[in-house]
Amino acid sequence: MLGSKWTARNKTEGWRHFQVANRKQEGPWVFAELVASCDPTVRFWINAKQLKNLSLWQAGWQPLTQPPPDDLEEFQY
Repeated sequence: MLGSKWTARNKTEGWRHFQVANRKQEGPWVFAELVASCDPTVRFWINAKQLKNLSLWQAGWQPLTQPPPDDLEEFQY
């Protein structure tokens, strides 16, 4: 788990790509500390089981497939 890379399905604290920096066990639960790949000041702990939820996370750094912001659609060339 340590060092594994993850892509959030939705922006999380402004970012989508994360890496597991730390792991801790509290009783029967395992937690992972995720760090944003582009901003190491963005860090948070989650229950590691959440990483198996495909509606929330994808393993690896996946390409982003979001529509462009509205203001780019109106840009005149």
